[in-house]
Amino acid sequence: MKSAEIKELSVKELEERIEAEKAQLTKLKVQHAVSPVENPSIIKKSRRDIARMLTILRQKNPKC
Repeated sequence: MKSAEIKELSVKELEERIEAEKAQLTKLKVQHAVSPVENPSIIKKSRRDIARMLTILRQKNPKC
């Protein structure tokens, strides 16, 4: 997900997306621990997307 797309989301939508991405990342990590994931770079991409969303969320709502 690109920064421009993330900036268009509302604070509530961002929070929902962050929670969904965190759940997805946890699921990917467990799958990778059991048997190697076909493309391990998706774990890295997911982590970076979460960080990007958290950064923009803090810019929009500094009291979080």
